[in-house]
Amino acid sequence: MADHFDERSGVVPCKTSWGSWAQTIDEIFIEVDLPEGTRGKDVKCVIKPTHISCVVKGNEVFKGEMGGKVLPNDSTWTIEDKKLLRIVLVKSGRDAANCWKSLLADQYLADPWVFNEMEKKLTLERFQKENPGFDFSGAEVTGNYSGGGPKFPSYS
Repeated sequence: MADHFDERSGVVPCKTSWGSWAQTIDEIFIEVDLPEGTRGKDVKCVIKPTHISCVVKGNEVFKGEMGGKVLPNDSTWTIEDKKLLRIVLVKSGRDAANCWKSLLADQYLADPWVFNEMEKKLTLERFQKENPGFDFSGAEVTGNYSGGGPKFPSYS
């Protein structure tokens, strides 16, 4: 059930001039709109632990320090229908508190509403992982999401 949480709950995309990006606890998903007929040899995507660059047909789409660290060897990119580039970055810090505010440092920043929705989604995803017998995909959460979700008092 936890494997299909994103399919049931949807993603919260952050729109950009070239496409969009979204995230889960474990991954960052980047979609780049490509000129019709783009092939793999037309794309140069370099993924490092803290930096990424994407060049399509000699034109830089984006380049810079990422909003967090990733595992380059586990990250991939593919082209769909010769018109869409999908990049999947595997986060090195995988918990609900690791919600990226921007794809790149000071670039492609999620506006406050989108970032709040991203934090809510990661919080629900965390609840789903902690409680696999329940379905949190349609749940509503209120409260402070910063740092991975609402804080509950501890009783000793």
